[in-house]
Amino acid sequence: MTRTPRENAPAESPRAAEPQVNVGDVAYLRVTKVNDVGAFLNWGRPKDLLLPFGEQRFRPDEGKRVLVMIYVDDRMRPVASMKLDKFLQDESEGLKAGDRVSLVIADLTDLGAKAVVNSRFWGLLYHDDMSRPLRRGDRMDGYVRRVRDDARLDLSLLPPGQARLDVVGDKVLAALAANDGFLALGDKSPADAIKARLGVSKNAFKQAIGRLYKQRRIVIEDNGIRLIEGN
Repeated sequence: MTRTPRENAPAESPRAAEPQVNVGDVAYLRVTKVNDVGAFLNWGRPKDLLLPFGEQRFRPDEGKRVLVMIYVDDRMRPVASMKLDKFLQDESEGLKAGDRVSLVIADLTDLGAKAVVNSRFWGLLYHDDMSRPLRRGDRMDGYVRRVRDDARLDLSLLPPGQARLDVVGDKVLAALAANDGFLALGDKSPADAIKARLGVSKNAFKQAIGRLYKQRRIVIEDNGIRLIEGN
């Protein structure tokens, strides 16, 4: 079940500086004013962006943030819409497993996080592929983990293949260095303990420590892993 709470970030200073975004972007923008024309959003430019009443999913409050697509209307004005499904496709085109993509988190679900991919498609980050807690509006780079048979996208925050093992291995080594060279985690540790400590899946952890062991950078003990002195 998708949990879609109203955008409820705390109210901010009316003219706080914002990064500039452009037509064609999906962005999490702060409402600066609401009047009988619609809502107005700070998009990092001198003139605020109109969010017309007809493009609102609910009436936003001043000082809160809303997730919108920025587009050009039939009067050739840049405007915003909260109705993202009008602009985004469930089925991807031109992407393959391993491709690096830009992500904006839209909603948290029981499966993970629903994300906007390259401001064009919907994709899903499963909990096991979320290396850190995420919130609506978070913007980051990610990777296509898999293009499903129905052309929908499964995503990951870790790169594929060898680069993925490098990233996870670096996390393990950093955690070892911060804990006097020892971690009470091993290949029999619960997946949730590994995820809580390192932000990675058990499978990725097992592959990474196996690689570090072969490189003679760690030793695997009965109750955890230990950094070999000099590494």
